[in-house]
Amino acid sequence: MASTRIISIIGRKNAGKTTLAVALASELGRRGHRVMTIKHGHHPADADRQGSDTWRHFHEGRAERVLIASPELRVLFERSPDVYDPIGLARRYMEGADIVLTEGYKAAPLPKIEVYRQAAGRVPLYDPAAKNAGEWIAIVTDDPDFRADCTVLHFHDTIWLQLLASLAWERSLVLDA
Repeated sequence: MASTRIISIIGRKNAGKTTLAVALASELGRRGHRVMTIKHGHHPADADRQGSDTWRHFHEGRAERVLIASPELRVLFERSPDVYDPIGLARRYMEGADIVLTEGYKAAPLPKIEVYRQAAGRVPLYDPAAKNAGEWIAIVTDDPDFRADCTVLHFHDTIWLQLLASLAWERSLVLDA
């Protein structure tokens, strides 16, 4: 079985992380890769409706795990300690993925693609003097004058997404089986 790769999409609030993650996942999927994603959140997630059967199983029944299983979709609700290790999550839940794209996890020791839009912040998260500066494989930006020690792609370039997909595949972290 092939190894799973993992890479993180990071950026400031409202920089376009989700838009980039979705576009990159689509492009990698178009290339024939089995893509899975993990979205980092800072607040407890509750994707269920109060009063629904699954909500009642999880909240009233205090079940540790509740799996909604329908013909074309499964959703797992699980109580777990407040651990945000994306590598551990990928190993536990993303079996069979060719590549896992995480959104967020800017502090995790993962290869990073940063979305840097001037409207979202005056400076990127990338700091060439930081100890982890080597984790950045690319920065995608709307600033035509931005330069960095890693690959910089500009949204106005016509093939930036195709270049980024190749970089993401080549430079992602390969997880041991």
